[in-house]
Amino acid sequence: MRKFKIAIFCGEIPPPTFIDRLINGLAERGNKLLLVGNLTKKVSYQSKNIKIVGYSGRISKFLILIYYSILLSLYKNKEKKKLKKWMKSNNRDNAISKIRYYPILYAQPDIFHLQWIKGIEDWVWVKDFDIKLIISLRGAHVNYTPICEPKYAEIYRKYFPLVDGFHGVSGAIIQESTKYNAVITKSQVVYSGLDLNSLKFNQQLPSNAVFQILSIGRSHWIKGYSVALDAMRILKTKNIKFKYTIVGVGVNEELQFQRKQLDLINEVEFVDKLPFARVVEKIQQANVVLLPSYKEGIANVILESMALGTPIISTDCGGIQEVVNDNENGFIVPVRNPEAMAITIQKVINLDESSYTKIINNARNSIEKCHAESKMIHDMILLYQKSYGE
Repeated sequence: MRKFKIAIFCGEIPPPTFIDRLINGLAERGNKLLLVGNLTKKVSYQSKNIKIVGYSGRISKFLILIYYSILLSLYKNKEKKKLKKWMKSNNRDNAISKIRYYPILYAQPDIFHLQWIKGIEDWVWVKDFDIKLIISLRGAHVNYTPICEPKYAEIYRKYFPLVDGFHGVSGAIIQESTKYNAVITKSQVVYSGLDLNSLKFNQQLPSNAVFQILSIGRSHWIKGYSVALDAMRILKTKNIKFKYTIVGVGVNEELQFQRKQLDLINEVEFVDKLPFARVVEKIQQANVVLLPSYKEGIANVILESMALGTPIISTDCGGIQEVVNDNENGFIVPVRNPEAMAITIQKVINLDESSYTKIINNARNSIEKCHAESKMIHDMILLYQKSYGE
């Protein structure tokens, strides 16, 4: 396969785990990577194919600005002037834009891959320098941002036709993005890939005295936690002994109030965001992982749980049916339906050992087939090649 020089802007460095897997996988296959973003903590990569340009404070920003300004003036002054003209005409002639743009311009990569599409209007300039523009279509930014903030619908409709390649985390999200002028022929589903060697499959039935239900995700209405709490109330009225833990919400007044109103103080626990290793431990200790979301691309926690051997229950949101076959490798319930959610949790509680083993083995096999890290990297490189007409 062709080797590419790829620049990735991911907002913050280090990036989320699922983007980090992509970066490492691309580098391992001989591609050159440049990461640009706000440095939130010190990070280093083993691969020499990965270069980081991270800014964190005034001094680092100043040094990056001076360094790349000088390099561009000495070796690419014509390109620098061209970019500066675009920046002035688009109201982006400021220090922070230069800190972000100049390293990209100097590197002149083959591919610029934007991970968060809300920033697309900041990066269309790469097209003027024969750099292919690839964008990732992820849940929130496509599913509800342009509905809740209509200005983004207009931004997407204006700039999506200029994009060279659309990476969709699911087929469903690619279809959704066509509402905003995404081009199907330039689109490709590349499912999130997991490092299956680090996600050890466990076939053993958990021996918890109290049935452990786990949800993982940020504190946001789209995650459907209020519906999940209503389902927990139904379970309590049936005298089912359970503990429901939500990781990632921390202090949420609305959920805390609802927990109190539903008399679930002893049954429901809210936990702040945890490191990935601790998340894995939580999944391994749970009897079931519950995704009550209204909208998703394909939630990574579902893939990780299926890989680890923990049964999953998910609402029928986004691309979940591209991963989960109801009653075969997991369970699907309607969106906003606490009754169906409670019934399905009871179904998992009552699984016999044979049915339990069949479900989790089917789940692991599904992940190995479609969500291995090697497949993700292979498919992403095919998308890059497609953008060059190869």
